[in-house]
Amino acid sequence: MLALGLMSGTSLDGVDAALVTTDGETVTRLGRGLTVPYPDSRRAALRSVLGGVGDVAAVERDITVFHAGVVERLLAEAGVTAAEVGLIGFHGHTILHRPDRRRTWQIGDGPLLASMTGIAVVSDFRSDDVAAGGQGAPLVPVFHRALAVGLATPLAVLNLGGVGNVTWIGDNGALLAFDTGPGNALIDDWALAHTGKPVDEDGRLAAGGRVDAAAVEAFARHPYFERVPPKSLDRDDFRSFAEALVRDMAAGDGAATLTAFTAVAVARAARHFPAPVARWLVCGGGRHNPAIMAALRSELGGDVEPVEAVGWDGDAMEAQAFAFLAVRSSRGLPITFPETTGVQHPLTGGRLHPLPGGKSCG
Repeated sequence: MLALGLMSGTSLDGVDAALVTTDGETVTRLGRGLTVPYPDSRRAALRSVLGGVGDVAAVERDITVFHAGVVERLLAEAGVTAAEVGLIGFHGHTILHRPDRRRTWQIGDGPLLASMTGIAVVSDFRSDDVAAGGQGAPLVPVFHRALAVGLATPLAVLNLGGVGNVTWIGDNGALLAFDTGPGNALIDDWALAHTGKPVDEDGRLAAGGRVDAAAVEAFARHPYFERVPPKSLDRDDFRSFAEALVRDMAAGDGAATLTAFTAVAVARAARHFPAPVARWLVCGGGRHNPAIMAALRSELGGDVEPVEAVGWDGDAMEAQAFAFLAVRSSRGLPITFPETTGVQHPLTGGRLHPLPGGKSCG
């Protein structure tokens, strides 16, 4: 089936979209992908409802309409009609993630998106797992495993969005996955506050500063790093702790220290792997930041490469994953596992929103 995946990540940078041909178990073809940045006004609107506060309904409708425009643009650029696409995997945008309270909330109106695009939609991928006692995240490991067929293992696939998460892939497809700690979110917020730009472009702010070793040492003592995975985080779980450590620093020093925090969090995560890895493949926006990549290489040793080194598209992977997961969901295949979210047994998830008249997939 040709499926289309959509992802709005915790970095609040925009919507990723991608086409994938898959049966939900193997990947036949990775099609075209694109990223459409959020305008500043829409990014601010999303920020205003984080935590589940404010006019959530209005923001939900707004971002759903935005996603529909992204779908239209991707299909036009790919030369594909809506009738050729069997399903859209619509992650929506996470505004609250509290698995300890068995609650997770991704805004995005699946029925509205199906109506606007003329394509059946699968959304709400996390709720069933959280309701069953799982962490509800990360969801992409089973897709990483499908992509990694033929690569040497053990292997780590590190995604650096707003929050960092890692998939450890062992021999015979064994999986372990969990959130590592802050990814780009704290760095982005620091850059916005000190430069007016939403990211530390090319890591220049961090490159001009000095890492505060004492702050990094204090950061590394956070109890999250000792928790046995699977485990997951909300975008702002480290905010007050990390901000207190860098609050009085100059702009460059704070950026450099927050960048070190991201790398140290990944290094601490590696202590939980069942076996060490010789290769790290990095996807997500963080791989575009030379300061982050340099910090990772310093902390981790071994090969630390962007996923493009093995022919993957690091900007499209999460969107590709939700296309893949939508097809898995439509077939009743599991999307979460004890080793990835801590749920007691493999579990499918997602809500199917067929088109009026009953079309559910192509």
